[in-house]
Amino acid sequence: MGNVLISGGRVLDPASGLDKEADVAIRDGRIAAIGRDLSTADARVIQARGKLVVPGLIDPHVHLREPGQEHKETLATGSAAAVSGGFTTVCCMPNTTPALDSPEMVGFIETRARQTAACRIFAVGAATKGRKGEELAEIQLMAKAGAVGFSDDGDCIASAGMMLRVLAAVKQTGLAFQQHCQEPTLTKGSSMHAGEVSIRLGLTGWPRVAEELIIERDVRLNRAIGCRYHVQHISSGESVEIVRRARAAGQPVSAEASPHHLLLTHEACDGYNTSAKMNPPLRERSDVEALRRGVADGTITVLATDHAPHSADEKALPFEEAPFGIVGLETALPLYAEALIHTGLIDWPRMIALMTIEPARLCGLDRAGLGQLKVGGPGDVTVIDPEAEWTIRAADFPGKSRNTPFEGRKVKGRAIATVVGGIVRHGAGLQAN
Repeated sequence: MGNVLISGGRVLDPASGLDKEADVAIRDGRIAAIGRDLSTADARVIQARGKLVVPGLIDPHVHLREPGQEHKETLATGSAAAVSGGFTTVCCMPNTTPALDSPEMVGFIETRARQTAACRIFAVGAATKGRKGEELAEIQLMAKAGAVGFSDDGDCIASAGMMLRVLAAVKQTGLAFQQHCQEPTLTKGSSMHAGEVSIRLGLTGWPRVAEELIIERDVRLNRAIGCRYHVQHISSGESVEIVRRARAAGQPVSAEASPHHLLLTHEACDGYNTSAKMNPPLRERSDVEALRRGVADGTITVLATDHAPHSADEKALPFEEAPFGIVGLETALPLYAEALIHTGLIDWPRMIALMTIEPARLCGLDRAGLGQLKVGGPGDVTVIDPEAEWTIRAADFPGKSRNTPFEGRKVKGRAIATVVGGIVRHGAGLQAN
């Protein structure tokens, strides 16, 4: 635990509506004061004039690959990637080897994170054993062990009968079920969006309806149950409309968007570019615009990277054989700003809400004070320079993998300091009192 003084920045806390120039003092790992002309003995000082001082960013959807795929990422390297991008908390998906489908595996993540991680890491438990969609996992016991949600991410729960059982079981925990929406019989052998580019490249196309059918089905199944239901990495414009209608009807439905689906289209796959191969796939400009509108009107309430690292050798395989996924923790902040703020759709306070208090609420972390700046709460703070211009270079990423479609992209906005529990885990321009 440490003492940190963040001096003179624009302090934004969407949870409370705070938006003013102030200092933030952190003492013994917790926020001690927010106000003018503060001082803290033996503090590290972060000069934040002209910068944004916000709650530590939270990513509710990352793949850290440990256990079982440590050649791609570990909790240590993934958390290093996180803090470099301004994230103080991440929630890791259960598609590891073995899957995070038991209280013991949830406990493993907690223990391993405490030993090796630079940020807070929470586990999302598998909803079914082995993520096979056949038998309920130990949902109640995992919730008691500290799981912050449930998902078979990487796979969809395709059986309607099993989906009903999962919704009922997760409802009892008060947590959210997070669905990877992919009707498997419509996507077998598919590697990119079904459209002009897939036809030109001679690749099997992945239709939008594979996502839309699952969301529509699950929304209907959930009407009588009322489980908190969350759509992961939404990609289709019609999917956004289904979520919009469900929310208007009062259903407990939410959705997240990832940076790549807010910026790129299937044309990025031209030339068999495996850096642009992801699940769900990049779609068309109309979908990008629909997703952006969904963020702007409040249909999409969470921004999540779906950070999915893979080795260079794996991504060097032929397009149809290469794995799905890209890294996102190091680059998400400026990419979201490019898609949403620089286009005039939302402002910084709203975007920060989508990256702090909203994902905290999704995962029940707001009850622990995460995703907000309040006296007595955790000393998790991110300092952002909204004017910082830089070029994305994968060689500079602290994570293990380099699989990004944004190599060489010029962006604006950067986390210049990341404080986790009063410890500066990433930062520049620091000085001692």
